[in-house]
Amino acid sequence: MQKPTTSLPSAKLLLILLISCLVIRFISLSLYPLMDTTEARYGEMARIMFETGNWVTPMFDYNVPFWGKPPIFTWLSSLGFSLFGINEFAARVPHLIVGLGAIWLVYKLAKDHFQSSAMGIFSASILASTISFIVLSGAVMTDTALSFSIALSMTSFWQAWSNKGKIWGYLFFIGLALGMLSKGPLAIVLIGISLTIWLIPNGRWKRLWRILPWGYGTLLFLVISVPWYAIAEYKTPGFLDYFIVGEHIKRFIVSGWQGDLYGTAHERTRGTIWVYALISMLPWSPLIIWQWIRMIKDDKDVEESSDGFGSYLLFWMLSPMILFSFSGNILASYVMPALPAMALLLVHLHSQKPLQNWLYKAGFITPILLIILISTLHFDLIAKRSEDKILAVWKQQPEATQSDLFYLHKRPFSGQYYSSGKAKQRSTDVNSWLPAQDKAFFIIQAANDHTDYPNWSCEKRNTTGKEDLMYCKSTL
Repeated sequence: MQKPTTSLPSAKLLLILLISCLVIRFISLSLYPLMDTTEARYGEMARIMFETGNWVTPMFDYNVPFWGKPPIFTWLSSLGFSLFGINEFAARVPHLIVGLGAIWLVYKLAKDHFQSSAMGIFSASILASTISFIVLSGAVMTDTALSFSIALSMTSFWQAWSNKGKIWGYLFFIGLALGMLSKGPLAIVLIGISLTIWLIPNGRWKRLWRILPWGYGTLLFLVISVPWYAIAEYKTPGFLDYFIVGEHIKRFIVSGWQGDLYGTAHERTRGTIWVYALISMLPWSPLIIWQWIRMIKDDKDVEESSDGFGSYLLFWMLSPMILFSFSGNILASYVMPALPAMALLLVHLHSQKPLQNWLYKAGFITPILLIILISTLHFDLIAKRSEDKILAVWKQQPEATQSDLFYLHKRPFSGQYYSSGKAKQRSTDVNSWLPAQDKAFFIIQAANDHTDYPNWSCEKRNTTGKEDLMYCKSTL
């Protein structure tokens, strides 16, 4: 494709936007705790993996295998712990690096397609300043690795389609394999939806067999992805049935699925994913919608070029929403794999029908919001769903190393993480466990809880938020 002749936002403005988003997010990684439920849960799994040296099966708790996701998310944070110690920065920074990989892929695809480094920077800055992308990229979650894997396959497919070199064909299969290790068959389904819809028209599918190295590529895919699945099933029999059937079929077609072993299903009205998409693509979703309206008014669509690049990006972007429209169990983070395509599509639409360049200054909303959000968390201006404060007090108690630590009724995941796995859950029915208790203990309970512990003398050591830290000694 020829270099675009349309006016672009200044390179200085785009670089400032890109760098500011990345630098602020990098600095923020250590400024607030891992919070319940997702980050603290996955962070604790990575901590257990690092502590036990079991790099095969993520553990929900000690000796309790986690079958809900493949291991890349735990590998990433565990690697961070091995390099930087057990802390928030170490848990998050590997995920942010993976997010940077997705940004680079977007830059590379735009640069090569438009034959313009400026268009590459334009696309990268759009993705980096998408609020949900930059926030989730620095979080301990599974979605960043999934988004990178899909971006690798989709970018590689287009490069192979455009005859950019054989290596891209192999990278397509590597992306599929990494997707299998980041979130399982879902990655293949999302890529399959995008490519199937795009390949069917105009007989494009006839070229499919010539542009990819199907033999060696499939072998490469199997060599990378299959060994872990086989070893995981061998180590904990039943994994494949739960993960393939439960997590990838029942979770998405059975509303309020009750088979989840590790939490509650997120039941939402079907179609909610489209609302999540509009929010997740901010601040750029209004510009995408406006560009689409302009195209309709001009009786055009996003194709606008003989190679079909616009529709390729469109179907890549829409595939998560198409799939999850039929699911009642979804999260807003499920939109994340669509965001690289969204950034590229917005730049493609600008190349076809430019908007006024000042509109792209809307991207600076993102670094401003990042500063506000991180400041409110760091300075405790809003309540945080994390046990870091009260457990920091517990660690300072002279009896902490010699006593048990309990949570009454419910133990949050952050309670596990910030106690290094020492905290245990205890029932409000104290007669079921208290008679067998043989040494002093700390117990964290709601501030308005007045549970009595017969034959034990308990004193309040601290109140943090809505919780009391109690220290109890036997009176017998």
